[in-house]
Amino acid sequence: MKEEAKERLSIEKILHFLVHNSFMVTVVVMCLVHAALLGIMLVAGIGPLISYNILSVIVYLFCIILCKFGHIMPVYISIMLEVSTFTVVAVLYIGWDCAPSCFLCSIVPIILYIGSYLFKGTKRWFLVLFLALEFALYVAVFLLFGDAKPFFEVTDTLRKVLVIFSSFVMIFSMIFYTTMYIFMSEVERSSLAKKNEQLSFDAHVDVLTGLLNRRGFLPLLDELMKKKEGPSFCVAFCDIDNFKRINDSYGHDCGDEVLKHISRLIRKEMTDCDICRWGGEEIVILMKGYSFEDAKEKTEDLRKAVENAPTVFYNKRIVSTITIGLEENKRSYEEPEELIRVADGRMYYGKQHGKNILIFEDMA
Repeated sequence: MKEEAKERLSIEKILHFLVHNSFMVTVVVMCLVHAALLGIMLVAGIGPLISYNILSVIVYLFCIILCKFGHIMPVYISIMLEVSTFTVVAVLYIGWDCAPSCFLCSIVPIILYIGSYLFKGTKRWFLVLFLALEFALYVAVFLLFGDAKPFFEVTDTLRKVLVIFSSFVMIFSMIFYTTMYIFMSEVERSSLAKKNEQLSFDAHVDVLTGLLNRRGFLPLLDELMKKKEGPSFCVAFCDIDNFKRINDSYGHDCGDEVLKHISRLIRKEMTDCDICRWGGEEIVILMKGYSFEDAKEKTEDLRKAVENAPTVFYNKRIVSTITIGLEENKRSYEEPEELIRVADGRMYYGKQHGKNILIFEDMA
């Protein structure tokens, strides 16, 4: 399994490299194709096509430089013009039977692949125009020179070599750019899925503290309340004491740090609970599976932990405390807001009577 995973990773790395360097790969391959054709024409002794392929190699070497500096449009135009011209010249000198028309077909995927990068929106209709022109050229060359006698008579062996080579270039082009397109589509699909997942996560999580927000928290509480025969649970409503004074004395950056610090403490102390930043400096804790007695003991430990762990902000030790209102779920509660309202009321009573305290029963 590990070997398969390594092999898959290696293939993905190669495909990533090819996608991110596809324009450069295109012109390098085109250069190599004409270098190979140059060798074939040298062996065959067809002077005009020797000269033409030398010129083509020079053109693609220049295109490599343009790609390196990000000038893709002139490269795109050069490829279409060079291949189109080569097809006409090759048909004239060695004949239609040697399959130079395959080179014209081989640039169809290139026109679509690079063109989709260069042209956006309504400008992509240029791709249709370019393909129509290439097809018109194909038909025109076939009708005008398909049955014409070429300037050079090639041997049967050379004809077979050229047909196989031209066909290979055409098929390779189709396979290569189809592979690139499929891989890019999968990467984009995977990226979109991750973005959607992140958006869904962000919609339910508070950015500053990493705690749940109301949208993420209330459905959890609502689901528990609908389970009439489910395990007992409690809700603790916490508020950071004197938070406005901290902001006024040390600045909002310090206030944010205090809020993050206390959120981390609560997560550490209440590892089996769902925790929500209700708003501002208010934090609500859903204590699943807790009896009321266990919840009182646990939240009192939490209150002490916060009191004994000051926030360090630029070498300042800022002591913070929290006031907690606690309530257990009862059959009389039908909506999450009812249960939270009671815990909130108890917390508010604690704020009015000394702060840094746990209130677990109605005092008024």
